[in-house]
Amino acid sequence: MGTITEKMAYPSWWYRGSRPSSDDQYFEILCRIIFQTGLNWVIVEKKWSTIKLAFCNFGINEIASFTDRDVKRLLVNKGVIRNQYKIQAIIENAKIFRQIAKTYGSFQAYLDGFDKSNNYAKVVKALADTFERIGPTTATLYLLIVGEDIKPKRIY
Repeated sequence: MGTITEKMAYPSWWYRGSRPSSDDQYFEILCRIIFQTGLNWVIVEKKWSTIKLAFCNFGINEIASFTDRDVKRLLVNKGVIRNQYKIQAIIENAKIFRQIAKTYGSFQAYLDGFDKSNNYAKVVKALADTFERIGPTTATLYLLIVGEDIKPKRIY
């Protein structure tokens, strides 16, 4: 990924050194990328502890149970990124994530079940087609951050 100087230009959470150890950690990274998209990463970094608290530490089951009342609560919370589309996508993605984990045993098992040849093309497409507010570029970044051996077309 580059030299230490190059790494300093990116958020520290991008450099995990290992795969996440739970589905909730995989989900939190997905959510962070959704919040990150279109914003300077410093903004998200400054608000992250408040965002994490407001979203129940990114517990998949808790977020999958959020209602319209929770969306309204989040939209008035000045400590979070108050983008209704991103908030609703995170709730919907929690439901999808929960179903994937139930079907495959874990999200890691789901990822491991893919043909990863051709630089993860099938995985990137599946993630972009499955999750809301995730496209090919953000899917590639996600795979990189969660420790998959994907070769980005460019350094993010």
